[in-house]
Amino acid sequence: MSFDLVVWAMDRTDAPDSVRAANARCVRGEHPQRSADPRVVAFYDALTADYPDRGPRAAAPGSPWASAPLHAAADHITMRLDEGCPDVVLETIERLAAELQLDLLDLQDGTVYPPPVRAR
Repeated sequence: MSFDLVVWAMDRTDAPDSVRAANARCVRGEHPQRSADPRVVAFYDALTADYPDRGPRAAAPGSPWASAPLHAAADHITMRLDEGCPDVVLETIERLAAELQLDLLDLQDGTVYPPPVRAR
């Protein structure tokens, strides 16, 4: 079993329905033809530096990915996580999304939320 999360580079004034609509377009194969949002690039680079989605480490025991490579588009990254994914991976995803002002979409229940900003 796996679970899916998607980080989206949306305008901070967009409603959760806008995120869900953008995801529905992605599922249909409709992706914007534009340069990648720098926030999405930074998220992908930081996340995959610790948890590679390509090469031998992507399929090694302990990898958080149920499916790799990750789906990366100009405005979002879709992550299919293994059900045994350690909490630290989820915490990393939330932290990076918060730092980069990305919305998170939980595909299991359709919840859209900005990740919490944690005090350090």
